[in-house]
Amino acid sequence: MVIMAKHSHRFVEMFDGFLGYGLDRESNENTVQVYLQKFSDDDLMETILKRMTAEDLFEVFDITSRMLKKYLTETEYHESFLKAETRDAGNDRL
Repeated sequence: MVIMAKHSHRFVEMFDGFLGYGLDRESNENTVQVYLQKFSDDDLMETILKRMTAEDLFEVFDITSRMLKKYLTETEYHESFLKAETRDAGNDRL
């Protein structure tokens, strides 16, 4: 059986520019995207999650949840984050 992946991490594989935070908005965005994609790597997660405290786990979950609620509409949340089919929701924030 072939499983079609719903998630991707193409940016980290293709990006070959400057990485560093604090120079300008573009390099900040690129750096955050690379860090988040590297951080969510399955092999790294297998290692780091076992070492994280309950407080660390909550902090990662909490900041992620707050960013999703702050910057995505309900439809965007379901389509882009949950990878669910389009819902008939307005553009209200989560």
